[in-house]
Amino acid sequence: MAEPGWRHPRRGISLSEVHGSIKVPGEGASFWQKFRAYWGPGLLVSVGYMDPGNWATDIAGGAKFGYTLLSVVLLSNLFAMLLQHLAVKLGVVTGRDLAQACRDHYSKPVAMVLWVLCEIAIAACDLAEVIGSAIAFNLLFGLPITWGIVLTTFDVLLILLLQSKGFKVIESLVAALILTIFVCFLYEIIASHPDWLGLAAGLVPRAVVVTNPAMLYVAIGILGATVMPHNLYLHSAIVQVRQIEPTETGKRSAIKFATIDSTTALGLAFFVNAAILVTAAAAFHGKGYDDVADIADAHKLLTPVLGAGAASVVFAIALLASGQSSTLTGTLAGQVVMEGFLHIKLRPWLRRLITRLLAVVPAFIVALLYGEKGTGELLVLSQVILSLQLSFAVIPLVLFTNDKLKMGVFVNRPWLRITAWVVAGIILVLNAFLLYQTFAGNE
Repeated sequence: MAEPGWRHPRRGISLSEVHGSIKVPGEGASFWQKFRAYWGPGLLVSVGYMDPGNWATDIAGGAKFGYTLLSVVLLSNLFAMLLQHLAVKLGVVTGRDLAQACRDHYSKPVAMVLWVLCEIAIAACDLAEVIGSAIAFNLLFGLPITWGIVLTTFDVLLILLLQSKGFKVIESLVAALILTIFVCFLYEIIASHPDWLGLAAGLVPRAVVVTNPAMLYVAIGILGATVMPHNLYLHSAIVQVRQIEPTETGKRSAIKFATIDSTTALGLAFFVNAAILVTAAAAFHGKGYDDVADIADAHKLLTPVLGAGAASVVFAIALLASGQSSTLTGTLAGQVVMEGFLHIKLRPWLRRLITRLLAVVPAFIVALLYGEKGTGELLVLSQVILSLQLSFAVIPLVLFTNDKLKMGVFVNRPWLRITAWVVAGIILVLNAFLLYQTFAGNE
């Protein structure tokens, strides 16, 4: 029998092989003991906010407009923090991830359309990771882009090995890769000697971002590349890896600590995105390199422009860490989406292989025919596809968490309800504008 507010009864649990596998301390535990137990899923989610797809938009924004668009990076991260909080609430309260919730709420045809759109978005995200990793292999080892793309297919073996070792191992590896990215960009910021006053001023929103069409176009690109649809599906599932007490008190505690976890991790993602933009602004803006928007070009110019010998190498290492960490979370998101919408379980290696081939084949063909420039344009296209799908994840999430029948005492409060709809509306309008501009060929 279906639960109140749902069209269909719940037919399974998210990520069944690891569901509830990590114990959390009881009532008598200290804040830090609980925080340590819940720390981890936020890092997996934050990876999507600093994947290679973000780099091109951040580099273009910094090179072309200096520090002005830092406020857009900040605003995008605040949007992300709110949406990931809603994903946590949905997973903890209903025991469903977003994919399962869509399946159990909508009619089968609608659910199938949402599934197809989500699979396209995951393939687009994987495309960005494939291209980013291939570019990193090229920059570090001189490996041709085409061979770098082929090499990325072998991370299937890495995923299989890690999944067999337990969920904490995956969280720990992602944490190590994020730390690598963080340290690399800390170095890049120091080496680039930014204008600290200009940087601080850039965090304050300015009207010119909206009134200047070229700036608005890049700003929307930053927003579209930052807030990732597959992360909402992923987070609502992996938050359930912890053993959550099925009481109101237990759920409130889980929501509180999972939100602190994700908000802290997204703070790190903000630093990385801001650092990419700041490094591009300090190195290229106003120095004759305002048109730099390509990852490979930025890498080539960093050392001669900054005069720091390690700048280019560190940049490439961060890019490789970004691509590989995104690969891990993309695999999990694909599993959540397929199992949630279709209630079909594929063997992990087969699921991974299908997703990766959908990304590798077009990337390989484009690299073969058009070279490095073509793969750069394909990277931008992947972000446009993600923008198109974003609203189809955000609107159901807001609808479900605003529904008292589904959420009970955990339903969004009036201020959060309004804020969530405002954020969803802004994302919908801006992404629609980005798509129009992209396909109309205007800037």
